[in-house]
Amino acid sequence: MPYLESLKVFVRVVELGSITSGGRDLRLTPAVASNRIKELERRLDVRLFNRTTRKLTPTEAGRSFYDHARVIVENLEHAEAVIAGFAGSPRGVIQAAAPLGVGKRVVAPLVPQFVDSYPDISIRLRLSDRKVDLVDDRLDVALMVGTPPDSTLTLRKIADCPRVLCATPDYLAKHGVPETPRDLAGDGHNCLLLRYPRSPEYFWTLQTRDGPVKIEPSGSYDSDDGDVLTAWALDHRGIVNKPVFDVADELRRGSLVEVLPQTPPVDAIFGCLYPHRRLQDPKIRLFIDFMIEHCRFKVRALQDGIPLDRPARR
Repeated sequence: MPYLESLKVFVRVVELGSITSGGRDLRLTPAVASNRIKELERRLDVRLFNRTTRKLTPTEAGRSFYDHARVIVENLEHAEAVIAGFAGSPRGVIQAAAPLGVGKRVVAPLVPQFVDSYPDISIRLRLSDRKVDLVDDRLDVALMVGTPPDSTLTLRKIADCPRVLCATPDYLAKHGVPETPRDLAGDGHNCLLLRYPRSPEYFWTLQTRDGPVKIEPSGSYDSDDGDVLTAWALDHRGIVNKPVFDVADELRRGSLVEVLPQTPPVDAIFGCLYPHRRLQDPKIRLFIDFMIEHCRFKVRALQDGIPLDRPARR
């Protein structure tokens, strides 16, 4: 078993690029993680990493060993999950991700409920508006809001998510109300943009009578955090493109008002992405079913102004 644990540490160190990060991901101190790597190198009688004061990179032998070690670790985790299902007591760790807004408002509050029901399962939830890669990031499941990616991943839809362009009345009084989508592409308006490498929001797609129209909005502000964009919008800095549930309270209060209601953004999908084989893992299947049932109710509640202390509808 110590050898298998060392393999797990080695795999995560390669993937995350440092002993500190790899150890932290496995809840180990840097010293323990470093010792595991040294034990592995002694056992194999080969150097697995080139070390400098600033960088840690796998040697040629390390890269070759990683290709095989990763398969061993993944197969072991899968086998353990299947056996836990036969035992009737799903256990282990679920690596999940979600966008910041929906993660904080919808997903995170549900995690304690799930763990209360299945106390042998631990959840590691990562929240980020950046694009995640389930394979490279070693994620079991990712909740997403947007356009489903064209990939081999399986998508289970939770709900349709209408989007809205909105700004404060003060901003519109000062800068004018845009009348056509083209008004957003010029210098007359600040569009608040969710941007990061490979971000889909370098363009906004709006619904028109002639079909979807893609525009390249212009603006002085961008961030990789959707909540920052909302805060800027409330500070009268520009027009933001948000899922309705994310700004429903502000729209009801009138602190934000809809812009271009005749050509709204194309609806997004709120869904659950996962590699198909992960559904064979009982704990993953339980988590996905739980999230789909409860998230669907919470999104509707946020959009419609329903108190969130009501039980989810079955």
